[in-house]
Formats: sequence, structure tokens, C-alpha cells
Amino acid sequence: MRIALVGEALIDFTSTGPLAFQGHAGGSPLNTAVACARLGAPTGYLTQLSTDLFGEALLRHLQENGVDTRLVLRTGAHTTLAFVEHAPGTNRYVFLREGTADVGWSPRPLPELPRETAFLHFGSISLLADPAATAIGEFVAANAGKRIVVLDPNCRTSLIPDLAAYRARFARWLASTDLLKLSDEDVETLAPGVPPGQAADGWLAAGPRAVVVTYGASGAILHRAGKKTMSVSAPPVAVVDTIGAGDTFTAGLSTSLLQRGVERAEQLASMPDEGWHEVLRFAAAAAALNCTRAGANPPRLNEVLAFLGWAR
Repeated sequence: MRIALVGEALIDFTSTGPLAFQGHAGGSPLNTAVACARLGAPTGYLTQLSTDLFGEALLRHLQENGVDTRLVLRTGAHTTLAFVEHAPGTNRYVFLREGTADVGWSPRPLPELPRETAFLHFGSISLLADPAATAIGEFVAANAGKRIVVLDPNCRTSLIPDLAAYRARFARWLASTDLLKLSDEDVETLAPGVPPGQAADGWLAAGPRAVVVTYGASGAILHRAGKKTMSVSAPPVAVVDTIGAGDTFTAGLSTSLLQRGVERAEQLASMPDEGWHEVLRFAAAAAALNCTRAGANPPRLNEVLAFLGWAR
């Protein structure tokens, strides 16, 4: 595996009407793993899956999409369930995750990634409950400096009982992070009232070599220490659903960086502007294509290249 992801694996039940829901494999890191694999990168996933019917469906979903599951653990605990209700301009969530399989991920000793692994992703709700939150923090710290560590906090404020404590933990996660990707809503949660550019400058001083802030249909902006910001527009598409768009954007960043030979953290700062612009365009195109279909359904590499008009 060239890209590894660690975190939650759950079933998203999306609303199709009042109290009517359709189930989909989900979880931000899982969606990103599937997107990375579909975009052509050898990808592995670390989590704990239930042996219940939902866990079997999640394992099958990962394997059918070419994700390496050799480091996935199994347990009799139930699968985490998330219910998503579409609302104007956003989505509303309810999570059932107490004592569930992915929350219980805490292997001892910690697993070892293959030597060829260049990127390690973490983030989202897997960092909100122990024992998984502590174990993931330890796992990421153990790999810091060995891989390019990517953090997508994907903040869910309804699940965070103490925002001050969460922001303090986020500051500690930054010390192990090389590439920070977050949405404008995440910025407001983590640095309320602070302009995104100012917040990004502060985070760059804490560890990351690059910070990318996404703004939905308005595109994304790249921040690097000592360099001008770089923006990319979101390609216009007919939007069906925005679930998984941010996860697909994150996958687009890592897969495109890897394709350009970026395998060390220092390369994030030294890569020429032209290369970064192509990386951002690729990520934005992948995210836009995800939005043209229901649920988290990332595109495949050939779809993105055709959409951009790039030769393979």
C-alpha cells in the first residue's frame, strides 16, 4: 500500500423521505480510502469491523473497490450507524456509536505499515471517542516523520461535548501533521471568528507544510509558509448530493501528489506552483464528479482525466 488510512467505518443511512432511509457504506476515512483506490493509488485501511451484517457489507465494499484490508480487525461489537437528513445548504447527522466496533480499535502492539507506504491519513469522528481516539493518536505519532501525515478533521460539532478540549487536542495533532485539509466550516469550529487565512498561518507555524481550505462550490485555497496563497475553482456540475465530496477532495490531493513523486513531507513546501495547481485542479474535479451522483460515490481515475481533458 502507498496510501494508508485509519479511522471509522460505518453505515450512513441517508433520508429519502420522512423517516425513510437508504443505507450506504460510509465514514470519512473509509470514503477517502475508496476514493484513493478508485483514483489509482494502492490503498490500505486500518479499522475494526463488526462481524454483523453491516460489518460484512463494509468489508465487502472495501475489497470490491480494491482496498487492502489485511490490517482490518474484526469483533462481535455492533457497527456504527449514522443517519443523515438532507437540509437546505447542509446535512443533519445522528450517530449511534457507543461501544461499536470501530470505536473499539486499540490494537496492541500497534500495527506496522509496509515500508512502501508514503501517506497516512487520519481524522474525523474516530478522534472523538476512546479507545480508538487515543490509539489513533499514538499510531499517527509513531509514523510521524516516516510518512506524509494527512489530517482532515471533518468536524462534527454535534458529537463534540467540549469544544475547548477538542481544540486543544487538535493543536497536538498538528505536531504530527504534514498536510492539513479542512473545510471553511471546520475553520470556524476550530478557530471561531478568525479569518481562514490567518488561522492557516497559525497552523502552518505549528507543524504542517501545507494547509488546504475548501469552500464547497467556491473551490479551495492552498496556504504555504512564506508563499502566496493559491486558489482553484470548483468545476460547475449538476449537483445531486454533496456527501463524500470533501473526502474525495482529500483523496485527490494525496493521489495526485503521489503521482507527481511527492513522498516526503519537505516536498510539500518545495513543489513548484505549477505542480500544486494541477494537484488542486485534480482534487477539485474528483470532488465535483462525486457530487453528480447520490451518496459518497467517488469517481475513477479515467473519469477525472476525461473530465479535465488530460491524457492518461
